[in-house]
Amino acid sequence: MMQLLASAAEGSDGVPSSASFWDAIREFGYNFVQDTGLTIIRTLAFLVLGLVVIRIVQAITRSTALKSSKLDNSAATFVISVVTVILYLVLVVVLITSLGFSTAGIIAAFSAVALAVALALKDSLGSLANGVIIIFTKPFKKGDYVQIGEYDGLVQDIRLFNTKILTYSNEEIIIPNSEILSSKLINYSAMPLRRVVIDVPIPYDCDTAKVKKIILDCISSYQYTVLTPKPSVILKNYEDSALLFSARAWVPNENYWDALYDLYDNIFNALKAKGISIPFNRLDVQVLPGENDAPVKKAVSVVKPRQTKRSGK
Repeated sequence: MMQLLASAAEGSDGVPSSASFWDAIREFGYNFVQDTGLTIIRTLAFLVLGLVVIRIVQAITRSTALKSSKLDNSAATFVISVVTVILYLVLVVVLITSLGFSTAGIIAAFSAVALAVALALKDSLGSLANGVIIIFTKPFKKGDYVQIGEYDGLVQDIRLFNTKILTYSNEEIIIPNSEILSSKLINYSAMPLRRVVIDVPIPYDCDTAKVKKIILDCISSYQYTVLTPKPSVILKNYEDSALLFSARAWVPNENYWDALYDLYDNIFNALKAKGISIPFNRLDVQVLPGENDAPVKKAVSVVKPRQTKRSGK
């Protein structure tokens, strides 16, 4: 450029010419506008237009995703984020192309960097992939009561890399998504009804029909028991010191815990009111005299309360 201005400042006979100088300036400005200036203006126009288009597409995607009945909030947020990232990547490629640079080298460098990052963060990317699977397959949702491996509690949040659950002891547990799909998962909130099962030991000398009627009337009259499916009472097993009856009642999922503990109490009181007691193991011990001791015979009863197994979580 300086040589062009210097040559233009001198005439053909070596005498400075102001007209030639200004002609060179005009020629340089024209070439700049035609080449570099036009490229910059075009790139800025693409940038502004691209940002406007991204905002419009984001608004449409957000409105559609949040209103969709097939997507929950986690899935909708993920879809919006993915669409936004893709749009910005497309805009960057368009701007680079508009400036006249070759995108082949940039794409190759980006691929190498992406491969290195993927190898370094393979565990995190595995959790990310599992998070996407969880969000769209929906084995559980926010607010469900689940058991994942050895942990159980209410689902508080489903993230791309981990899931947060809150136990009934108010403990917050963060579980990586890569462990969730590889562990045993029980969703206790998946169905609207849950069955309460209570095992009741009864003495062998009882009238089984009478016991069944007492227990069945007790669970059928409970406020949360539904009549379809019908509650039932069966003789489940012959134990060492008692007959084991099993009382089964269906209740709404949200009332399961209240029903479980209330029915334990109600069944015990109903049987006690009818003169039927819960049996317990009794151990008789005889103390034999030694060689120099006076003969002694004593019977000692050691009471071991019988514990019944509670069903469900």
